Amino acid sequence: MRPARALVAGAAVATLFLTAACTTDTPTDPADGGGETSAEETDGGEETGGADSEWFVQADYDRQLAQREVVPEGPGEEPWLQAIEPEYVDTAEFASEGGDKTLCFSNASVSNPWRVTGWITMQQQVEVLQEDGLIGEFRVSDAADDDNKQISDIQAFVEAGDCDAIIVSPSTTATLTPAVEAACESGKPVIVFDRGVESDCMVTFIHPIGGYAYGADGAEFLVDNLEPGSKVLALRILPGVDVLENRWAAADKIFSESELEVVGTEFTGGDAAAIKDLVTQYLQRGDVDGIWMDAGDGAVAAVEAFEDAGKPYPVFMGEDEMSFLRKWQDTDMTAIGAVYSNFQWRTPILAAQKIWAGEEVPSEWVLPQAPIEAEELDAYLDANAEMPSLHYAKFGGEDLPGFPEAWTDR
Repeated sequence: MRPARALVAGAAVATLFLTAACTTDTPTDPADGGGETSAEETDGGEETGGADSEWFVQADYDRQLAQREVVPEGPGEEPWLQAIEPEYVDTAEFASEGGDKTLCFSNASVSNPWRVTGWITMQQQVEVLQEDGLIGEFRVSDAADDDNKQISDIQAFVEAGDCDAIIVSPSTTATLTPAVEAACESGKPVIVFDRGVESDCMVTFIHPIGGYAYGADGAEFLVDNLEPGSKVLALRILPGVDVLENRWAAADKIFSESELEVVGTEFTGGDAAAIKDLVTQYLQRGDVDGIWMDAGDGAVAAVEAFEDAGKPYPVFMGEDEMSFLRKWQDTDMTAIGAVYSNFQWRTPILAAQKIWAGEEVPSEWVLPQAPIEAEELDAYLDANAEMPSLHYAKFGGEDLPGFPEAWTDR
């Protein structure tokens, strides 16, 4: 039996703009008696994760960091069809002839730019298969980040009985597990992607490598590019979200084993104004040599804080969001663009196609996840020159018929 795939890649990127984030109005001052802000507590001693918390699992950390070095199987120019160390499952029981299939998709939401970018890409991939006669109806429900609505949406798909496959991007892990299991029990092939559930009943679970790899990419870059004793500020979105906690746990472990000093870990709620204010306050009290972020939204605001303060640019960990990539090029600062592969939104559609054809698919479909490095920056900017600021460079839709208008006209 395959292991339950619950927290491997719960892509909580979709929750990055939650307004319930714990923002810190004033940075913790070591002179106030509490020492520097640790990886485990904020001003009020609130548990915030780190390498010594329940969010850090050594075996998962080791696996994800090792997977970064594995050459994926699959077509070299189509990373959305590649897989890292796949174990294939037989799908012959779901094979069926003829086209005009009904493909049903239960989406957690399109509540942030990362999900909007992916959703556009998915629709474009569906259009290709519709033109080929493989998909008739693409039936979609959007839960707007509401667990109860998504449970109801999945139940409606099951009760309708005419879905030839059901794709689920869960809003949360544990709460959606019974609904996904009910869909599996319907006898229809179920595909889960992005976030996981506490079950292995689905035909395939699709996700990039994961949060530990993301956090480690940025932390290792800062360690490699800063002098011993340099000061790092960690900017986080909010506590308690698995993939974000994994990102920070990996970074915390790497920083704690280095000679860098983490001068603060601050929650920002993904709010650009809060990010700029926090960074400004730290700069007023001393140097900050490096910035680590568990998600790149608001990265430009952090850079602007250094500009306004007349300070040298830090070594910076951002993301593959276009506004940051453009700022990186403009400033020529030392930086890396972490990636949580947005092209994964194509994979569930193509997985359904393979399942209907009775082709084997990976039971856990781990997609490659590689950051954008300096030598690649110009190429990604050129390829995405027409894209809006909130677009993600590694979206993987350049070969789809709607490129670029489908993404530029969002």
